[in-house]
Amino acid sequence: MMSESSNTPDIPPGAPRSWIGRLLRPVVTLAALVYFLIDALVYWIVRPLARWVGALPVFAGFARWLSGLAPYPALLVVLLPLVLLEPAKWAGAWLLASGQTTTGLVVLTVAELLKITLVERLFHLTRDRLMTIGWVAWILNRVSGWLAWFKDLPPCRAARRLVVRIKDTARTAAGAVRRWARAVLG
Repeated sequence: MMSESSNTPDIPPGAPRSWIGRLLRPVVTLAALVYFLIDALVYWIVRPLARWVGALPVFAGFARWLSGLAPYPALLVVLLPLVLLEPAKWAGAWLLASGQTTTGLVVLTVAELLKITLVERLFHLTRDRLMTIGWVAWILNRVSGWLAWFKDLPPCRAARRLVVRIKDTARTAAGAVRRWARAVLG
C-alpha cells in the first residue's frame, strides 16, 4: 500500500524502517532490558538505605517543601537526579573500560547509589502529584503493568522463592550462631 502524499509504502508505527533497524532492534531491546534489570537489582539492594535516609529528621523540612510543589515542578525535582547522575554512570563505565578499575567502580557505585536513593525518595514523596499529569500517569501505569507481568514470569517467581529460602537459611544460621555464642561465652 502506498501513501497518497509520497511514493513510499505505508509503514506501521513502531516497525523498523530498514534492514539495519530490524537487525538492531532485538540487540537494543536486550541491552535496554539488561540495563533496567541491573538497575532494578541495585534498587532492591539499596531500597532499605533509601528508606532509612528518607526517615532522617533533617529531611522533614525538605519533605514539607516538596509537598507544596505543583505537579510539573515536582516532576522536575524527580528528574533532576536522573539528568545529573545518569551521565556519571556512563563516565564510570568508560573509566572501567579504559583500565581505571578502582575509579570507575567508585564513580559507578556512588552515582548509582545516589541516583536510586534520591529518585526513590523523591518519587515516593511526589507520586500523588505526578499522577495528576496525564502522560506521566499513563507511562507509570504502563511500566507498572509491565513490571507486574515480568514479576509473574516463572523465572522471576523462582528467583523470589530462592531469595526467600536464602533469607530463611541466613536467619536460621544467625540464630544458631547466637545460641552457640551464648552457650560458649555464657
